[in-house]
This record gives sequence, structure tokens and C-alpha cells, in this order.
Amino acid sequence: MIELGNYNRLSILRSTSVGLFLGDEDVDDLLLPNKYVPKDYHIGDTIEVFCYLDHEERPVATTLKPFIKRNEFAYLRVAEVNEYGAFMDWGLEKHLLVPFKQQRDRMEEGKWYVVYCYLDEKSFRLVASSKLDAFLDNEELSVKPREEVDLLVSRKSELGWDVIVNGRHKGLVFTSDVFKKIGVGERLKGYIRNIRPDRKLDVVLEPIGPKSRESAADKIYGRLLEEGGFLGLHDKSDPDDIRDALQMSKKNFKKAIGTLYRDRKIDIREDGIYKV
Repeated sequence: MIELGNYNRLSILRSTSVGLFLGDEDVDDLLLPNKYVPKDYHIGDTIEVFCYLDHEERPVATTLKPFIKRNEFAYLRVAEVNEYGAFMDWGLEKHLLVPFKQQRDRMEEGKWYVVYCYLDEKSFRLVASSKLDAFLDNEELSVKPREEVDLLVSRKSELGWDVIVNGRHKGLVFTSDVFKKIGVGERLKGYIRNIRPDRKLDVVLEPIGPKSRESAADKIYGRLLEEGGFLGLHDKSDPDDIRDALQMSKKNFKKAIGTLYRDRKIDIREDGIYKV
């Protein structure tokens, strides 16, 4: 069965003046318009296409790669706003609708928003929503402490940055744990620091435990080599100077230079650290 809003691998059934008709065991009349037809093909070949509804609400195939798929989150730009809602540019000819009732805040043309794409069961149309919490589930968590995860930054809050964890869960990166510039829509690697009793996830952007020291030590040593063997930072440096120079906390910096010192790779002096 063809899945709207996703990639489907279908057979080429016949060629017509308007394009190729594709199908599988359930469907035999899905059009791939001429402008998307590959140069070389044979009847009976299989082809991977993205399926969605065209301007006349008919299922259609394309070889274009959309910026978002069904049941996924992405950071998209509003191409147009009209009486029906906001229409997002998702890389296809027909824009993706965010109805007004699915907008967390009223959307504006030209601005970017994190949205979730889903199939509306009533209209059988692909639509999107910026009310993200409705599509995130922390009741059945698939992560554990210290695990590396994929993050999508969704919003700036009073406590820090709301993030979508592995495309499934809601997490928070506290402002005090951010040591580099980040913004809404960025995709980052993160680490689960804590799972609270209420199932909320505390997330950090630096590795935790031994991996943290190893990662920070490698970063510092690499920077030391780039700077010709001297770095004007030491264990008494201001935390802001360390953050600006290396995008890490002073705590991790001190642990890392301690590791490098024990490994006889650096010498720590009053004015900074030197490569041995």
C-alpha cells in the first residue's frame, strides 16, 4: 500500500504522454509527471518516489526530496499565509499547510518554525503543526542516562532551550549548560544527563563521564597544536574566557587539562598551557 508523506518503492507499469504510471500490488495508477521521469528506465523497473497530494488533492509521485516527511519534525519557512492558515515551503511544488488551529503562535510569512508533519485522519491530507508537545511522548522513554542522542532545538524558554530528542521525546538544555551559540532549528548531538521522576529529560551538549574528559582533552590538544603549542588558558582562567575559546565549561576544561598533564602532553604555567 502506498504511504502518503513518505518514500515508496514502486514498479513502473506503463509510459504515457503525461508521465509514468507506477504501482504495487494495491495501486496501479500513481502518476510520476514527465518532469520527474528519469532519463533511463524500463517498464517493470522499480523506482523510489515520494508520494503526496497534488493541487487537486490527487495522489502523485515525485523524485524531489522534501525537507520533512510524515511523522517527522523539521525547521521550515512560511511561504504564504492566507485565510486557511500558513503554507510552509517543504521542497515540493505544493506547500504544506499549517491550519490556524495547529499554530502555537500565529505564523508570519517569511519566518521559520519547527513543525511536525502528519496525516489528518478527517481530510486525509498531509498537514503540519507547531503545537509540538502533542506529538512528543515522554511516557515510554527510549533513552537512558549518558546516552548520546540527536537533538532538534525547538524553542527558547525561560530555563534554557527546549529540544526534541531522537524525534520522539521532549528535553531541556539549561542555559547554564550551553557554552556555544545555538538557535531554534539547529540539529545537534546531545547527551541525557538526567531522567526526572516526572519523565522530563535534562540534556547537555557535552559528553558525560570519561567520554567527556577524552573529548575535551582531544579538543584542547588539537587547539593547542593549531596555536603553535601555547594556549593562554589555565585552571584559574575566567569561565567565560574558556567558554568563548573552547565552547566548554570550566569544570570540563580543568578535568581535561589534568588528563593531558598526567599524560605528559602539556605543561601548566601561570600564563597558560604549553605543549610538552
